[in-house]
Amino acid sequence: MTYDIYKSKMLTRVNKGGTMISKSTEEYLKTIYVLGKQNSEIRVTDIAKRMNCSKPSVTKQLNILNDNGYIIYEAYGKIKLTSKGEDLAKMVLEEYDILYLFFSDVLGLSKEESEKEAKAIKGVIDKKTLYKINEYVYMTLGLDELSCDFNMFNEKCRSCLINNNIEEMKSNEIVRD
Repeated sequence: MTYDIYKSKMLTRVNKGGTMISKSTEEYLKTIYVLGKQNSEIRVTDIAKRMNCSKPSVTKQLNILNDNGYIIYEAYGKIKLTSKGEDLAKMVLEEYDILYLFFSDVLGLSKEESEKEAKAIKGVIDKKTLYKINEYVYMTLGLDELSCDFNMFNEKCRSCLINNNIEEMKSNEIVRD
């Protein structure tokens, strides 16, 4: 995948009004996505607790996300991501995942260090640099051969990498026997 394609997918995060999407908006979408995977219903209280902020702040942001077509939300009702919102949330999570893999599996940092570094760097790293790290991690870890075809654009995750490593270990044990 060329940088131009990557650039068109990752750098053109704009809302209806044509303004760039803030890191805060990305964090809200990511939080809603994760909560949605954990619970059948998402409420303002859940988001406020997870993000450690006030309910009025959450409500204000939810109205903005709703107006821009990222979620479906009515006051005191359930919160649901639209396909547009889910796609953006997945991209945000994938950026974190690729950095996590770089720190843990390429550099050999501990899980805690890798999580800390990935969170710190994700918000400030240039997208072109992230794309280069993505290419390097794929090449180094052989991610092209995983079953779900993860890359920053297709959703291959750490759990697939772990499952792939387990399968390799099992096949190596069979060969040794």
